[in-house]
Amino acid sequence: MDFQNLNYWQEKVKNIAIETRLFINGEYCPTQDNSTFDIFDPAAQHTLAQVARGKKADVDLAVRSARDVFERGDWSQASPAKRKAVLNKLADLMEQHHEELALLETLDTGKPIRHSLRDDIPGSARAIRWYAEAIDKVYGEVATTGVNDLALIVREPVGVIAAVVPWNFPLLLACWKLGPALAAGNSVILKPSEKSPLTAIRLAQLAKEAGLPDGVFNVIPGFGHEAGQALSLHPDVDVITFTGSTRTGKQLLKDAGDSNMKRVWLEAGGKSANIVFADCPDLAKAAATAAAGIFYNQGQVCIAGTRLLLEESIADEFIELLKEQAKNWQPGNPLDPNTTMGTLIDNAHADTVHSFIRNGETEGKLALDGRSAQHPAAIGPTIFLDTNPTASVSRDEIFGPVLVITRFTSEAQALEIANDSDYGLGAAVWTRDLSRAHRMSRRLKAGSVFVNNYNDGDMTVPFGGYKQSGNGRDKSLHALEKFSELKTIWISLEP
Repeated sequence: MDFQNLNYWQEKVKNIAIETRLFINGEYCPTQDNSTFDIFDPAAQHTLAQVARGKKADVDLAVRSARDVFERGDWSQASPAKRKAVLNKLADLMEQHHEELALLETLDTGKPIRHSLRDDIPGSARAIRWYAEAIDKVYGEVATTGVNDLALIVREPVGVIAAVVPWNFPLLLACWKLGPALAAGNSVILKPSEKSPLTAIRLAQLAKEAGLPDGVFNVIPGFGHEAGQALSLHPDVDVITFTGSTRTGKQLLKDAGDSNMKRVWLEAGGKSANIVFADCPDLAKAAATAAAGIFYNQGQVCIAGTRLLLEESIADEFIELLKEQAKNWQPGNPLDPNTTMGTLIDNAHADTVHSFIRNGETEGKLALDGRSAQHPAAIGPTIFLDTNPTASVSRDEIFGPVLVITRFTSEAQALEIANDSDYGLGAAVWTRDLSRAHRMSRRLKAGSVFVNNYNDGDMTVPFGGYKQSGNGRDKSLHALEKFSELKTIWISLEP
């Protein structure tokens, strides 16, 4: 099989079967009113399929199914070893079907097949497997008491979890949430974005094949104002875990307050600062990393390094290196394994990014223009120079391959510019000075700070943000805390 060949993937497209129904209580099914919506291939510019449009009535069925199986204990009371075996089997099946899942992801989102194959699908399976392996290694506690008492601190599954995930990394971000939620023994209803539901729908069948009991995992594709809000307002949903826009995150918090005070864990927007000092260990490496940090996935990355802060003395040299690196990131056919940039998620979002670029031209110098009339959803590397930190392109999350460069002359100035943001998801510091690296890392208001790299890491470390970038954490053992109840059991011992 020559999966490094464009023709190989074009042939697979002709034969791929696309499931489009809801998945409730272990079965695919239509919606209660048989309504559907179109799924659009942004690269080919045509409709891929018509997918079931879940609404409140469908959400009610899914929540009832999830609650019933939770109370029966088929999964919630299963031993950690049993849950581990099932989730490991699910990871195995994801790996076995990695080409199918990668192709669905690329068709749905326009991202390059090389990235779906290399990053999205392996990362998704890895997340499921990591939590499978972790769950039987997380222990309760015994508190210190007097000799006549015994105090136990135990963790229990919360109940019904609603996971609402975005379109930029549809399966990966879903599995960051499914892994800990399922490992802890909860039932889950996954609401994928209406722009990218196909891998979530396919995953449901793989989960059933792996042995997950019916009702434990349900998938309701649909729109945020219908299926999403029905979940956020549902009185029998215990937790909402969400990745997406800050605006939607705020609405979910309101809905939780208006319903049953369900917990809401948010990973929202970002406008992360990538700071390069004059004593950077390797300017060429930093430039290559900065390019990847903003142009990967067409810039549709919440933690993208959208603000590049350069110390004045090396700024001109660095900009030339960066422009050279940008040549390695050019839009092309997502099905071509040599393509490094695909399309944006759809034409409407591309129009939004175009609008930001037009406004940016009035706020700063456009040093590299990625706009092209060749494809309505394709935008290449775009770079603004010497833009005021108060400008919209400097402050607003664009979610496209648009980089804003600002110069600084001191550590204090760099820190001030970096922290002057409504967001606090990520930041990076490039320096040889160990003391400076520590000072900056501690004072940067961000959930993740990278030193001499950008966005490195693995499943062992938490991911989330400060300020309006959210309040939850994905990945690591810390995510398990978000999907479990902490219970104290105090026992009086008879003398």
